[in-house]
Amino acid sequence: MEPVGPEPSLYTVKALLILDSLGQRLLAKYYDGTFPTAKEQAAFERNIFSKTHQTGGEIACLEGLTVVYRSSADLFFYVVGGCQENVLMLSAVLTCLLDALGHLLRKEVEKRWLLDNMEGTFLVVDEIVDRGVILESDPQQVIRRLSLRAPEPAAYGFVLFDYLAGGSERRDSGDTGQHK
Repeated sequence: MEPVGPEPSLYTVKALLILDSLGQRLLAKYYDGTFPTAKEQAAFERNIFSKTHQTGGEIACLEGLTVVYRSSADLFFYVVGGCQENVLMLSAVLTCLLDALGHLLRKEVEKRWLLDNMEGTFLVVDEIVDRGVILESDPQQVIRRLSLRAPEPAAYGFVLFDYLAGGSERRDSGDTGQHK
C-alpha cells in the first residue's frame, strides 16, 4: 500500500518572521529554499503582512504554506510551515517564542525593547528552531538554557583592573593603605 501524503520530516518550520506594524522586517530566518532570494523573501513578507495585519485569525494558508501568526503591541510574529504541517506544532513554536521573549524582555514584547535586545532575540529563536527542526517548545526550558549561557564576569578582568589601579603593588608589599 502506498503512503498517502508527503513523507514525515523533522524539518517542520520553513520560516520564522518578526515584522513591525508597517510590515518591515525586524528578524527573518528562512530555513529552506522556498524563498531563495532576498527579493522573493521581501515579496513574501509584504504579501503575508497585507493578508494578516488586519485580520483577527491566527492561522492562514498562503502560497501553499501554513502560517501561524500573532501580534503583540506593535509587532507581528509569524511561523511558516508546509501546507501539510501540523498547525498545533507551529502554534507551539509561536507561543514558545512569545513567552520566552516576554520573559527575556521582562515586559510586553514591543519593537523598541526587541531592537534593544536583538542578540537575545536571535538566541531565543536559535534555541527554539535550528535549520527548520523544532528543538524546543517549552519557554521555561529555553529561558533555562539561555541563563546557563550567560557569561560569568572573567576573573582576569578584575585582576587586570586591580593591577592597573596599583592594588597589586600594595598587596605585594604588605601595605594595606592604612596609616597609623
